[in-house]
Amino acid sequence: MAGFISLRKKEMTSNPPLRHGNQQGSVSNPARRVSLERKTEKLLRLYEDHVFTCYAEKTAKTMLFHARLFLGWLEERGTSLLDVRTADVEAYQVHVCALRQKDGTPYSIAEQTHRLANVKTLFRFLYRRGYVLSDPAGAVEYPRPEKRLPRTILTREEARKLVEARDTETPEGLRNRAILEVFYGTGIRAGEMASLKTTDVDVEDRILRVVLGKGSKDRNVPLTRAAAEATERYLVDGRPRIRGAMRSRHLFLAVRGGRMYPSLLNEVVQDAARRAGIEKHVTCHTLRHSVATHLLKGGADIRHIQALLGHACLSSTERYTHVEISDLSRVVRRAHPRGR
Repeated sequence: MAGFISLRKKEMTSNPPLRHGNQQGSVSNPARRVSLERKTEKLLRLYEDHVFTCYAEKTAKTMLFHARLFLGWLEERGTSLLDVRTADVEAYQVHVCALRQKDGTPYSIAEQTHRLANVKTLFRFLYRRGYVLSDPAGAVEYPRPEKRLPRTILTREEARKLVEARDTETPEGLRNRAILEVFYGTGIRAGEMASLKTTDVDVEDRILRVVLGKGSKDRNVPLTRAAAEATERYLVDGRPRIRGAMRSRHLFLAVRGGRMYPSLLNEVVQDAARRAGIEKHVTCHTLRHSVATHLLKGGADIRHIQALLGHACLSSTERYTHVEISDLSRVVRRAHPRGR
């Protein structure tokens, strides 16, 4: 448990008061404290095995990190994991709400919800496995989510300029053109793109297989003609000339060898935006927002867009799509009795 304190000290803005020794949950008794610490360490190891078995590695690491932050907070309050009550989880929620980032701003509602969700997952695991008699986090409600539109959406013309911005005379250029076409053609996430293997793409049937996407779910998505052609040309003329191509199973490779991580994929997208003269702040996720919006405006059913993007809930898809003010203005001019 000693390691948990150091994690929390970096994030704490103030130290919460410890419980008094006669309150429920106190671990002031040295012998009991040692016993509870050993039990907590054992439970954490079991939970670690569980999340790394059931979730993607990146997700599991985040879940475990948030669990450790919570445990560190509990220790500073003098509370054991096995003595946590609903009031403790609610107090932690208030604490997270009061935290500030380096620039002094609070964490977003999405980040607060994410942290609380991982605490809920921890206790749900403990309760279902019989390590605690009740789930103290089960009744705690999530903060009300923010309803925000995507900040940046490319127009169709901007998207065309972006994907065509790179030269296709070098292995790197062929790779980048394929990356941009696949991003805009499928709307997959940067993490899913980074994990693609050469066996996950079928350029003849124009199918891309996303293995262990978000939520550890697999899905097949169609490739556009442009994405299939760009990928085929990269596989034939570009990838074999990149260092380490024979030893790697990953579809997209860094110039110096090895896989393309999301940060490097973002650099590819941002460089293409600069070359295309697009002044908007463009990222991999911008292309995801854009393809969803363009499909919706083109008449695609929102449930088909949901399947393409790999969203578990339709509400998630609705957040990625919006009606531009120009469209709304045309509707008002056409339909409103005083619009003309």
